Amino acid sequence: MRHRKAGRHLNRTPAHRLALLRNLARALFRHERIRTTVPKAKELRPFAEKIITLAKRAHLILAAAEGQSEAEQNQARVRALHYRRRAAALLGPVAETLLWDDASDSPLKDPLNPKGNSLDNVLKKLFREIGPRYAQRPGGYTRIIKLHERRVGDAGPLAIIELLQKDEQKARSRQKPAAPSAPAPAPAAS
Repeated sequence: MRHRKAGRHLNRTPAHRLALLRNLARALFRHERIRTTVPKAKELRPFAEKIITLAKRAHLILAAAEGQSEAEQNQARVRALHYRRRAAALLGPVAETLLWDDASDSPLKDPLNPKGNSLDNVLKKLFREIGPRYAQRPGGYTRIIKLHERRVGDAGPLAIIELLQKDEQKARSRQKPAAPSAPAPAPAAS
């Protein structure tokens, strides 16, 4: 029995599973649409949506502080920085997520790749584009579309997971039937 055993194991150790989710989330934020297996997509959805919620909250805090005093704006920046650090911790310390300098608004040099210049795309895109995009949305930032084809090799079921556009709504597959109207009362017999 699997009582109180939430989530899919995906045939991986916990560390491997976390690394997989981090990689999938970074790819989803970078490309906004990825193709993977159905179980991985279903496991990625809550992981990615929690990170998007952090970016959305940071945006809402900064937007609410606009037009206020300098001290209140600084306090809002500190609170937004907290959300940014939490998102960076969830996405992991490598692969273009952690090393971004907000003070100078430029990427820091990667100590592991001194010739490279792009440590600025995932976290920057998350907090500057994706978070503000969903500022008025209460949740449900992703969509999973199951594909009819199977993966070559092991015939695993494939799916596309993608971020919704700004004002896009998820399509409801089933509509609830209209409630039947109450029957008219029978005429009283005299």
